[in-house]
Amino acid sequence: MNDLDVFRELLGGVSRRDFLKYFTIMASSMGLPLGVGAKMAEAVTNPKRPSVIWLSAQECTGCTESLLRATHPTLDHLILDLISLDYHETLSTPAGHQAEEARQKAIRDNKGKFVLVVDGSIPVKDGGVYCMIGGKPVLQIVKETAPQAGAIIAIGSCASWGGVPSADPNPTGATPVHEILKGTPVVNIPGCPASPYNFLSTVLYYLTFKKLPELDDQGRPKFAYGRLIHENCERRPHFDAGRFAVAFGDDNHRQGYCLYKLGCKGPETYNNCPSILYGDVGSGSWPVGTGHPCFGCSEKGVGFTAPLHALANIKYLTPNTFFTEAYPGKPETTSNIKALGAATAGVVIGAAGAAMLVGLGKKGNDTEEENKEG
Repeated sequence: MNDLDVFRELLGGVSRRDFLKYFTIMASSMGLPLGVGAKMAEAVTNPKRPSVIWLSAQECTGCTESLLRATHPTLDHLILDLISLDYHETLSTPAGHQAEEARQKAIRDNKGKFVLVVDGSIPVKDGGVYCMIGGKPVLQIVKETAPQAGAIIAIGSCASWGGVPSADPNPTGATPVHEILKGTPVVNIPGCPASPYNFLSTVLYYLTFKKLPELDDQGRPKFAYGRLIHENCERRPHFDAGRFAVAFGDDNHRQGYCLYKLGCKGPETYNNCPSILYGDVGSGSWPVGTGHPCFGCSEKGVGFTAPLHALANIKYLTPNTFFTEAYPGKPETTSNIKALGAATAGVVIGAAGAAMLVGLGKKGNDTEEENKEG
């Protein structure tokens, strides 16, 4: 690392200090010790850039578009300086037979070391004829390539859960990657599109430690998908206080109140959207920040499955105990919400919790005047 300045020109003029600062921030965002930043920087400045093969199945190219808009690092810096993107149908310079030959060469030269990225669901009906690449079903290509990879990443909700192509009636038999490769470790990076930083952080972790980051029981990196969106949402205080928008454009909606009653799936969706936002353009870059409910795009069995504006299934309640009652004297808490509150283990709800529960239990036709009482 003492010679890192030698790479300054290679790294697009980035100074050693700024280079190390970037990786220190990256390590911190993943919950790793700050000293790991230097180790990450050393891994990516290795003269032998790691090979990445990106296969596209049933997808819309949204995850690639997401990667194109990353700013730290930028796409050109990523694929020209940090990794060797040896095959990508959208970004590869070769085409046709040349592209397929490049893929085969990259596999041979980097057997057991390259990172395989699969974008999109895999159709299995009728032998997989609904997605063909170079005359072969992508189903066959994935099965042939995966055993030779060092790590496998399924990027996006289509690759992770089946996504849009697998929605009823699923005419092509669209299937997530991990079900195609049963018994093989697959990292799921769900999202529609997936956050480029969740993907890049996973790749950096693998390059640095030569192993995959800690995953949850759904194969997702815990550093990115370890918390519910609801826990860190910018509108969470309004949920706790029982203040909800009940119609798009009403006064409560304009004041930034909680979107739960409009179908927000934040209480049942695991992702770090409110923490890292999206696209480096501030709060207005993710659905809740724009005033639209989260629809659970990254959660299995929620996005593309549950009705868009149906109420979310609240997995657990963690009410703040310091706010005052939002709707004093309102006896409208429904029996199912009371039961939900009673079942919340270890939470002393008291007056503060009652405010939240009363707000949730208010009828869908409440007037705006009633909702303003919060």
